[in-house]
Amino acid sequence: MPPTLTTIHGMNPVIRSYESTDLDELLDVWTSASKVAHPFLSPEFLAQERENIPAIYLPNAETWVYELDGAVVGFIALLGNEVGAIFVDPTYQKRGIGRQLMDHAVSVRGDLELDVFVDNPIGRGFYEHYGFVSLEQKLHEPSGHSVFRLRYETASTA
Repeated sequence: MPPTLTTIHGMNPVIRSYESTDLDELLDVWTSASKVAHPFLSPEFLAQERENIPAIYLPNAETWVYELDGAVVGFIALLGNEVGAIFVDPTYQKRGIGRQLMDHAVSVRGDLELDVFVDNPIGRGFYEHYGFVSLEQKLHEPSGHSVFRLRYETASTA
């Protein structure tokens, strides 16, 4: 059963499957959130990733968007049990949206894994608070930065 969504400041939330008409809003969310979470990544790398989202990532991922009164303010993309991306517009962070997106992913997939940049304290704190544990540290070759490999196990498998 999907988790119940929490109303935010009187706005009605919806988590639904990504549609191609969401692309511009999704890219805006990704860009603004990436600037906050990943200031250490080069502008060239970020520009390439922005091009990769519609060309490579979205066609291969199961993606859900988080809407508030019809506006996309966050999204999560899964490749099987891998969280390929989870981003929330910085204006709406710290309001439970990331947790609701992750709860949705857990309800659909159960156990999850992901990589988070070592230099991303915002993401690392979110995942640690959610219950992810670190498995290893490795190099993310495309960016040249280190990442932690994290895993979340549902209570039924932990």
